[in-house]
Amino acid sequence: MIVQSVSAREGLTNFAFTVHRSDFDKAQAILQGICDELSAMGVQTDDKVVKVSLVGIGMRSHAGIAAQMFEVLHQENINIQMISTSEIKISVVIDEKYLELAVRSLHSAFELDKE
Repeated sequence: MIVQSVSAREGLTNFAFTVHRSDFDKAQAILQGICDELSAMGVQTDDKVVKVSLVGIGMRSHAGIAAQMFEVLHQENINIQMISTSEIKISVVIDEKYLELAVRSLHSAFELDKE
């Protein structure tokens, strides 16, 4: 997942992205190493987050899936830190302490726990 945001007022461009946990230390070292080269103000990292995704071809034809996902997480007081969408996938980054709750709640809301 990668997200770019631009602050018109401050004239800054921010990039946020995810890497696999096993690549975290390497990615952090690389970013620190090129920070000066990019004239970047700094690097902030967080290794206490997880990515949760809803994936399925049915999302093409079913409106409101993202809204339902966001509502389920909101009802559980789970803050969404990043969002990324494609035609068949919605991914969110959340605090890792909510992983199990998020997965259980989403499974229930989308009836993925039915046999």
